[in-house]
Amino acid sequence: MRILMPIDASSYSKAAVAFVASRARLMKSRPDVELLNIQYRVPLRAARALGKEMVNSYHDSEANRALKPALATLKRADVKAGARYVVGTVANELAAIVAADAADLIVMGSHGDTGLRKLLLGSVTSTVMASCATAMLVMRDEPPTKKDSLKLAIALDGSRYGVAAVRFFVKHRDFFGATPALTLVHVVPDLLNLVVPGFFGRVPVPNLKPEQIEAMQSAAFEAAMVPARKLLERAGVTATEVRLSGNDPGDQIAVYAAKNKLDLIALGSHGQGALESAVLGSVATRIAAKCQVPLLFVREK
Repeated sequence: MRILMPIDASSYSKAAVAFVASRARLMKSRPDVELLNIQYRVPLRAARALGKEMVNSYHDSEANRALKPALATLKRADVKAGARYVVGTVANELAAIVAADAADLIVMGSHGDTGLRKLLLGSVTSTVMASCATAMLVMRDEPPTKKDSLKLAIALDGSRYGVAAVRFFVKHRDFFGATPALTLVHVVPDLLNLVVPGFFGRVPVPNLKPEQIEAMQSAAFEAAMVPARKLLERAGVTATEVRLSGNDPGDQIAVYAAKNKLDLIALGSHGQGALESAVLGSVATRIAAKCQVPLLFVREK
């Protein structure tokens, strides 16, 4: 497994590196880790006054503040890692690098301290996610778990994107521990309280009998579960299946994650395009806003 880690000297990046180091010890073969630091350019007028040698020395020093401790952490876990830095902007250099890299997984710490805090996961994380189709693990504000085997849920929405998250889990399952506790979660609509857009505003759906509601919810749940179930059965993996009910799936999943003390939530990303769909989408946005569990986004390539 090749892991690309864009990092800085923050506590968020340090926690992400520590998490990868702890995972690496559990994997049958050590991952190939590449650390990447982006240094913003010194303003042109200041650069001219300082001179090229001093500017280069400044960038070296700033990059080493992030890269050296991270390399030491990985070395203690017996992980060989490469490290480099580039000078430029996140929007250009970082996005181009991650798009061209052959990584299986990108791991980043989310600062969560920008104006996009409630909507997304920070501007840097959002830029990276919008620029590539690589699976991405976003560590959150709280310290990551130190457990060997993770307790995780894969959120299925009935599309191929959720199945892609299951496929990633099967391919890289030792990253999640020797005996991870896997749950497949699907949220069915609460048809008793569902309203739909109408000519005169939002109106309730027609009255349904309880047995009709149960039949419709069961059918939706089975349709979401069957493809994932088949993948896991072929891989010899067992999973718990959980049906939640609600009309804001992200809220329901966030509540479930908090109540059951999950270590990670995995979900499919609907790909590149408009900012909302490329970065998170409404369900993931709600999950990110409601809980601090690390989020693994998997693209369908």
